[in-house]
Amino acid sequence: MSEVYAERRTRLRDRCVAAGSPAALVSRPANVRYLAGGSPVGAVLLIGPDEDVLLCPAAPGPDPAEGRVDEVLYRQPPTGGVDPAVVAVGLARTAGADALAVEEHHLTVARHRAMGSAAPGLRLADLSSAVEQLRIVKDEEEIGSLRIAAEIADQALGELLESILVGRTERHLALELERRLVDHGADGPAFPTSVATGPNSGVSGHKPTDRRVEEGDFLSVCLGASYHGYRCEIGRTFVIGTTPADWQIELYELVFAAQRAGRQALAPGAAYRDVDRAARQVLAAAGHGDATAGLTGHGVGLEIDEDPQLAPAAMGKLDACVPVTVEPGVHLPGRGGVRIDDTLVVRQEADGGPELLTITTKELLAL
Repeated sequence: MSEVYAERRTRLRDRCVAAGSPAALVSRPANVRYLAGGSPVGAVLLIGPDEDVLLCPAAPGPDPAEGRVDEVLYRQPPTGGVDPAVVAVGLARTAGADALAVEEHHLTVARHRAMGSAAPGLRLADLSSAVEQLRIVKDEEEIGSLRIAAEIADQALGELLESILVGRTERHLALELERRLVDHGADGPAFPTSVATGPNSGVSGHKPTDRRVEEGDFLSVCLGASYHGYRCEIGRTFVIGTTPADWQIELYELVFAAQRAGRQALAPGAAYRDVDRAARQVLAAAGHGDATAGLTGHGVGLEIDEDPQLAPAAMGKLDACVPVTVEPGVHLPGRGGVRIDDTLVVRQEADGGPELLTITTKELLAL
């Protein structure tokens, strides 16, 4: 993998040089991991004119959650409690750089000032979201990790559906799901697991409470696994213990139709906003335009919410090999709602179209 990380750093270096900065300092952990293979706590990565240097307060350890650092990188832990970013600025100046691109969106004002004071003659430019943009299109190794993460999430959810649910709390079920993710090989949950019952169901990002599952409830679950740092998402809605009511069937079929429309719109060259529109217009036509979330989906990878954003005002078009979620939902206050989330990879039509990673059934089951 050293060659992969080296190629990524070369692409970033070329971008920086073209923008007038011969060096760059990467501090956002996910970006460090993307370029260096690992992100030990507190580490920063200097992409220098002559060599690339990973600086961190302590030598990288074996923690899988931090990844395995590219062995070809020269590592120089700073001494005396000095901020690694400040040390990196000095190294860039010593190497002859007259400008250094930094991730201003990740730096505090105090840290930016300290870096500027460390090398007054060095111009600090804004790297902006250059690394995040490089991360949008995944290689097959990254997609392989996402595929395994999805398999783990499917396993955990499938096992939960086979257990007795009535009388258990949202919080208890969420904790059990997260334990099952780890049992099946995940680094951990990709994000805090959401379990919502009854009137809470269908709420995006609902934090589990001590409400107990009751007969006739909608139960909506949203979870994800992290595997080798790559994060997926799956969301499903079920009915507890009885035949679904007519309103539940109607609402579920509507959200399912919107989710299917969003999935079918995924193709290289499709505008982000058009994917959102494909799903949103199904819900709006049924009178639920005001009850939907602000976006239909988003990119996933080393972070659970990354570019692209599939939203009404989003600019840009999809490329092949971009993993995204499609996750429309409707929540009716006081009654509950439905969410259906999948993680897919955009593929060319000749390659079979969108690749569905999360395969747990989307049939409305009565558990």
